[in-house]
Amino acid sequence: MDGIEFKPSLLRPLNEVQNEALAQELPVALVYNGISHAVLMASPHQLDELALGFSLSEGIIHQPKEFYSCELRSHARGMEVEIDIASAAMDKLKQRRRFLMGPSGCGLCGLDSLQSIPKPEGIVRQQAAPDMMAIQQAISQLNSFQTIREKTGATHCAAACNADGKMLLLREDVGRHNALDKLIGALAKKNIQPDFVIASSRASYEMVSKTISQGIPTLVCLSAATSLAITTAKECGLNLIGFARPDKYRMYSGFNNE
Repeated sequence: MDGIEFKPSLLRPLNEVQNEALAQELPVALVYNGISHAVLMASPHQLDELALGFSLSEGIIHQPKEFYSCELRSHARGMEVEIDIASAAMDKLKQRRRFLMGPSGCGLCGLDSLQSIPKPEGIVRQQAAPDMMAIQQAISQLNSFQTIREKTGATHCAAACNADGKMLLLREDVGRHNALDKLIGALAKKNIQPDFVIASSRASYEMVSKTISQGIPTLVCLSAATSLAITTAKECGLNLIGFARPDKYRMYSGFNNE
């Protein structure tokens, strides 16, 4: 199964050797028009979606049509994704000269000053946040869609839902940012505009910024939100919900009709 490999582990105190299902994690280098730009620690499946989603959410390209193609290459220590993008987008990327290396999709690693931190790009669609029933519906579907987590317990997920909470797409990865980028890439490929995204992680600045970049009205997270995530969500008009549970949640930014 993609994203899973098996290794032996010793179960104590029974002293039983078991062949355990583990989530794969590899360095994945994103190379744009021959220039290495980012190395992500990621699950090595659906890397075409990761490459497209990262390109969109990081503002390297602004439309999927600027993403011409990508080719995967395996190396002894990881994977390389060779990406071909429009020359105008590549010229802008060269000007930024932003190289980063980070664990599980660190979105700001490698920036050399506070002034380098980008403001989220994108116009959020103004729409009420999902109600309790929609959030309940979304949460109830998460486990059945997370096939890698079910076997390993080691991945995050990001899922796209409609206004009623019906799950449209879900993507998994060892990195929460990567899971969201894979989802963004898949949505762009299928030309789907969800009403909200639900993520298994906390709501960090990067998660909020990536959601805003795609104009998605609402981000729902199962864990807490950080202070900068809340500030950014308020500034950009994003509905931000944290600690989502079947019977309650915390609304940090935005509005709904309840």
